[in-house]
Amino acid sequence: MDARDGRAGLTPEQRAAYRSFVRTHHPDRGGDPEVFRAGLARYRALAAGHAPGAGSSAPHDDRRYDAPIEIVPDMPLPTRVLVALIRTVRRRTHPRVDRPGRSGTSEP
Repeated sequence: MDARDGRAGLTPEQRAAYRSFVRTHHPDRGGDPEVFRAGLARYRALAAGHAPGAGSSAPHDDRRYDAPIEIVPDMPLPTRVLVALIRTVRRRTHPRVDRPGRSGTSEP
């Protein structure tokens, strides 16, 4: 059995190198988008078992990410008010955390 883990067939050292690359080259962190895309292509090729320079026609490419962004219009005002009311009622009846001064029963 080799030293590869169950995630994309990469060794822990390869995964650590990839995570380090993403931390330093991600465009949200000030990195160059072209360098980041090239590094991502190398990682995907390595994970798929192809040679790093095999090209971008690998079967794992997903065309959904190349589609244009759709702008969804706002909901009408009465619908937004109703949604806010439903969320408020749910938040009060199903609190996520215990709040001081609140108990499971209603107080007079």
